[in-house]
Amino acid sequence: MEKKFLDKDFLLHSKAARKLYHEYAAPMPIFDYHCHIPAEEIAADRMFSSLAEAWLGGDHYKWRAMRACGVDERFVTGDASPEEKFAAWAKVVPQTVGNPLYHWTHLELQRIFGVDALLNADTAAEIHDHCSKMLRKKEFSVRGLIRKFNVVALCTTDDPADSLEHHESIRKSGFDTLVAPAFRPDRALDAHLPDQFNPWLDTLAELTDVKVNSFGRFIECLWRRHQYFHDRGCRLSDYGIEIPFSVEWTTEDVEGSFDALRRGKPVTGEALARFRSAVLFEMLTMDANQGWVQQLHLGAMRNNNSRMYGRLGPNTGYDSMGDFEQGRALARLLDRLERTGKLTKTIVYSLNPKDNDMIPTILGSFQDGKIPGKMQMGSAWWFADTKDGMTRQIRALASAGVLSRFVGMLTDSRSFLSYPRHEYFRRILCDLLGTDVERGELPEDFDLLGTIVQNICFTNAKEYFQLNFNR
Repeated sequence: MEKKFLDKDFLLHSKAARKLYHEYAAPMPIFDYHCHIPAEEIAADRMFSSLAEAWLGGDHYKWRAMRACGVDERFVTGDASPEEKFAAWAKVVPQTVGNPLYHWTHLELQRIFGVDALLNADTAAEIHDHCSKMLRKKEFSVRGLIRKFNVVALCTTDDPADSLEHHESIRKSGFDTLVAPAFRPDRALDAHLPDQFNPWLDTLAELTDVKVNSFGRFIECLWRRHQYFHDRGCRLSDYGIEIPFSVEWTTEDVEGSFDALRRGKPVTGEALARFRSAVLFEMLTMDANQGWVQQLHLGAMRNNNSRMYGRLGPNTGYDSMGDFEQGRALARLLDRLERTGKLTKTIVYSLNPKDNDMIPTILGSFQDGKIPGKMQMGSAWWFADTKDGMTRQIRALASAGVLSRFVGMLTDSRSFLSYPRHEYFRRILCDLLGTDVERGELPEDFDLLGTIVQNICFTNAKEYFQLNFNR
């Protein structure tokens, strides 16, 4: 029987898969525990004036595809009008077949706006007009979109210097979705960039009233901001790092590097590795002391195109998957934390699927027999956030870890239109399990498998992060 694109059984290739998805996965709420949407826009309940504004601003996934299809930068990040940029994107969409962008684009059009038509140059104007009119209605404000997808909780990504005033505003507004901050102190590791590090640290020093004249005072300053976040409902941290910095260091090493850094001298080479190892260990110790969940996002190689970085800055589509060795450093870091009694709940993501089989085996060495799923292999991330990437991550976790304890999917997105990515993941998960049922590799026990699906979709994450859902 001929199947229609994106019909109700999209990606579900067996009777068991369809039952698991429609009866167990689809009804579950969403807990988007890692994203990059701005709390300021939730606080203000932003309204978008057009689909172009909602879809194309800041979406480096789309920008990369547009450049790859020969679209001039003026229509990507330049001064072209929103309508011109949308028309350029619409011409690119048919060329993205095989890329998750093709699925995501049409899932969002259908699930959010009820548009079944394929986006291309011929349909662009009509689709843009229809969706833009809908976005100008109150029920399509950012809070309306969050409610539409039954997002009961989400965690933003916040620098230690953030005042968190927008989170406080959201809390006081009585918004029915829990919006919690996540502590993202990557800039504390940027000792090779004194022109950026020092003004940032000066800001932290002013916020904490700490005279930061030594490495020890620097750590005290970070601890005070950590406590500030904790007092405002933060219960998780996040580190975007190339590798798990874990070389040996001494107090003399890091004090000398810190002194040079404060005098404007970049810290490089082995000295930088020691500095980063010390700072990371201290921050992960803070996480353990507060009982937080810590997330390690490993393996991104950033700002590869120096000319375009100088022109557009970071997070504009010029990063890539790296091929760093992760295993030894990760095991060394976790062991150091474990033997000092400072290993808290940990999620490890690797951008490179080559690490998929290694990560759950390392994490298995640090499960404590007390907290179920304490050490987590993170979901397929960024460049691996594809049908194939998610399949490989799920299979690796199931083979070398315990899939039923998995805390599931997240958007990792800057867009309020990206929640159908949770549906995408859930369909892939159910299809894998359903296929195994059809092959006789799993029992046709829907009480068992349905509960596992529901747990992965929502319940495991709710229990793992221990946020206050009943505020």
